[in-house]
Amino acid sequence: MEIISHCVWLYHRFPLSLREVQEMMAEGGVIVSYDTIHQWSRKFGQTYANGLRRRRARPGDKWHLDEVFIKIAGKTHYLWRAVDQHGTVLDILVTSRRDAKAATRFFRTLLKGLEYVPRVLVTDKLASSAWHGAG
Repeated sequence: MEIISHCVWLYHRFPLSLREVQEMMAEGGVIVSYDTIHQWSRKFGQTYANGLRRRRARPGDKWHLDEVFIKIAGKTHYLWRAVDQHGTVLDILVTSRRDAKAATRFFRTLLKGLEYVPRVLVTDKLASSAWHGAG
């Protein structure tokens, strides 16, 4: 049951595909098909997701949004990050492009499903940030 729980957790907690979860499990020595992971996720996923939603603390009303440069396999990428005033990481996004479209996508994903918006947004004021005038 622990393996099933771990697969369902990986799939629902992180932006991973079924095949990526399958590869991660194989890396740990557990051979399981992506179709089996899909079946487990359909059967147990909603229960798990509901539990996550209930336990998630409401973020603070002051959010800090920034981006940093990172190297992945020798290529520059951009890590977009949102943190509330308590230090809770709200969301991250790694992109290969640094533009307003990426910033907008990150922000929309961050706000998706929330019933409230932050009182204050603090940004790094970079021109690539679609919300650079907001904080």
